[in-house]
Amino acid sequence: MMDADGCGSAEHRIARRQFLGSLALGAGAAASGLGGLGWFTRPAMARHFARDQKRMIVFNLQGGLSQLESWDPKPGTDGGGPFRAIRTSVPGIHISELLPHTARQMHHLALLRSLNTKDNSHNTGPVLMATGRQPTPAASYPHIGAVVAKAFDSEDRSLPGHVRIQSGGGGRNLDAAYLGPRYASIGVTGKPPGDANPPPDLTDESARLRDDFRCRLNRRFLAGRDTAETDAYVQSYEMAKELVRQREIFDVTKESEKDQKRYGQHAFGRHCLLARRLLEAGVTFAQITHGEYDTHVLNFSVLLQMLGEFDGPFATFVSDLADRGMLDSTLVVVLSEFGRTPTLNAVGGREHQAGAWSICLGGASIVRGAVVGKTNERGSRVVEREADAGQLFHTYLRALGLRSSGHFTVGGRKMPMADPALEPIQELLA
Repeated sequence: MMDADGCGSAEHRIARRQFLGSLALGAGAAASGLGGLGWFTRPAMARHFARDQKRMIVFNLQGGLSQLESWDPKPGTDGGGPFRAIRTSVPGIHISELLPHTARQMHHLALLRSLNTKDNSHNTGPVLMATGRQPTPAASYPHIGAVVAKAFDSEDRSLPGHVRIQSGGGGRNLDAAYLGPRYASIGVTGKPPGDANPPPDLTDESARLRDDFRCRLNRRFLAGRDTAETDAYVQSYEMAKELVRQREIFDVTKESEKDQKRYGQHAFGRHCLLARRLLEAGVTFAQITHGEYDTHVLNFSVLLQMLGEFDGPFATFVSDLADRGMLDSTLVVVLSEFGRTPTLNAVGGREHQAGAWSICLGGASIVRGAVVGKTNERGSRVVEREADAGQLFHTYLRALGLRSSGHFTVGGRKMPMADPALEPIQELLA
């Protein structure tokens, strides 16, 4: 197995501190000359994160989840649909009968029923929800996962802080913007990374010598010519090496058969179990995508299937975090890019609606059992405590104990962590 210590030189450690910084990345890092050498070169943490270590997970229900069949049901109204609203573990709060297992975990969760994001597009809506800012050709903003990974970074981190769990394969995503490639998300699938096994004829000593030689060549090459591109190459290599060393963390078959059955044998269940495994191992931010929720046709039939698959594993995940003492330090968010209209179209579908919809969140410093905001009788318009994606972004950061009005310093410039014109949704924060 490959040695994880890398070069281990003093220059290596100094370069890492200069490159990573803390919450603010000083201009000196860009001129360090060693540009990120040594990322992931310290030994992996041997224990789980402390229970108070902050983490975040996002369940992205891709395509535009109908709030009327989930968090804000309107049974008996025009367009309300055939499903009942059921009681939850919090007296007075009702959600759709399509989420019976989640209903039993509502005392750990909260609802925001008054989102108006003003963006009905599948292209820009997800970006708005991920960054808290309206997409513009003039600037790219880091996704919430990159911001959280940056804010809680440490020299001892041996795994990526920003992970996307998806069925479509691995690879690095372009979602960290000016925070740099270290905080861009890595895609994983629920299986060990591809080509993760070292060649059988490569001994540990040969691997160590080879890596030491690589480090010496890197130092020589980077002297005087450090660039963002070379940093990205070096960091990608170090990440790949560490993922190989800890490849079993990404293998859900290492969990007990009982846990695998509790989460389900389908992809989403495995992804939820993997997310729990990664958060326990030290990953700061994970996102799971589940869909397709773009129900222009046969809305009720599609959601009966999709939410039926989502409900059990999600509720099990929340229950497990609570039982393991992790929920107070883990922010859990269930979102989409927009909601759906009360009016049904000619083929039994619901169209896009960004002006009045809902999300579910909980854990960390979110008020348990809270319901914030209200829509009108049909669910077509917000009538109480309207909120938007930028305010949600602030709320996420505050729920994790961060000062959402703070900034990162990148290349000598102060870059706000969240839209400076907005504030958190205080009613959701304990």
